[in-house]
Amino acid sequence: MSTETRPLAERFMQTLQQFEADGKVDPLVALFADDADAANLTHKEQGRDGVRKFWEDYRGAFREVRSAFKAVIAGDGGAALEWESEGALPTGAPIRYRGVSLLEFAGDKVKRFRTYYDSAAFVAPAVA
Repeated sequence: MSTETRPLAERFMQTLQQFEADGKVDPLVALFADDADAANLTHKEQGRDGVRKFWEDYRGAFREVRSAFKAVIAGDGGAALEWESEGALPTGAPIRYRGVSLLEFAGDKVKRFRTYYDSAAFVAPAVA
């Protein structure tokens, strides 16, 4: 029996946006399986404690951040999310960047999360 992935992706997006706004990580971590893993361009974390650290590190990279989801492709066992985020770094410098996140589900939980984004947005321009 296949789990419908579109509602799971929608729940993930809404929960992530709420986490970005209020910093409360527990509802986001609750979406992940006990043995889930989460990774981005710089690191990978495993298990519930690792997933918690992954999201706390993500939120800690910004003074504020808001993600807007532009497209969702939901299929058998997973979803791809295209998004654009904007906000401010801890220094107050504004940031805007785009990316894609991939979700793999096991039942109604996220089993695997990967995100790929424009890392150049985080590099300060060289001063000539």
